Amino acid sequence: MIHLTRRERFNAAHRLYNPKWTDEKNKEVFGNCSNPNWHGHNYVLYITVKGELRDDEGWVIDLKQLSKVVDEHVIQKLDHKNINVEVDFMKDKRASTEVLAIEIWNVLVDEIKQLGADLHCIKLTETENNFVEYYG
Repeated sequence: MIHLTRRERFNAAHRLYNPKWTDEKNKEVFGNCSNPNWHGHNYVLYITVKGELRDDEGWVIDLKQLSKVVDEHVIQKLDHKNINVEVDFMKDKRASTEVLAIEIWNVLVDEIKQLGADLHCIKLTETENNFVEYYG
């Protein structure tokens, strides 16, 4: 079993808040991340796939195909967007990094399976100090 990781980057804005709460309560719980005018991050996304080496090619997955799938289904939808209001797969969901990692997994898992590998992990870095890993 081989694990292969592809790194991608995108920039996006979001706001952490609970719409059931007042602005004061949101500020108390989420601090500056609840700014009603949004805030942004330079995200780094790591997509790790796993599988057996293909005898004919000597690889687990065609990285060009993987990159194309990730770009089409994730990066184009997130890059320079507002996660709370512009990203279809985040509609009606909290825009936390944890939820975003789960939803990226949900978008990619079947697409990667069609390429002949299994999705192993989504790692999403929000800042140099904070990241999430999700294994489905």
